[in-house]
Amino acid sequence: MDITTDPSRPSVEGPEDWFTGDVRIDPLFNPEGDARAAASSVTFEPGARTAWHTHPLGQRLVITSGCGLVQREDGPIEAVRAGDVVWFPPGERHWHGARPEKAMSHLAIQEQLDGEAVTWLEQVTDEEYEGAD
Repeated sequence: MDITTDPSRPSVEGPEDWFTGDVRIDPLFNPEGDARAAASSVTFEPGARTAWHTHPLGQRLVITSGCGLVQREDGPIEAVRAGDVVWFPPGERHWHGARPEKAMSHLAIQEQLDGEAVTWLEQVTDEEYEGAD
């Protein structure tokens, strides 16, 4: 058994290359040994969002507080709330973030394939994001 204490995993700001707006990432765990799964708690302030991205083995989001938005490529923008669980299949191009007027936090869980868990793409434009209203 291994217990990792919270202070050993400091919060970091979401990098501008991958996020728009104020985003805080709190790492939870990384793969160890033969395991491939990693997870973080991510908090998006109102209007903040990820860039478009994909995951080689998919991604599961567990919305823990607030209200957010999720979209897969060529799909509608969908509202999510605390308690919702979202699954993005492997390779599915998508983004997620907070609503314009409300913050949102989620757990992001994904597995690594050959040491890679995500491929970051271009930013979600304001016009794409505003299509939510």
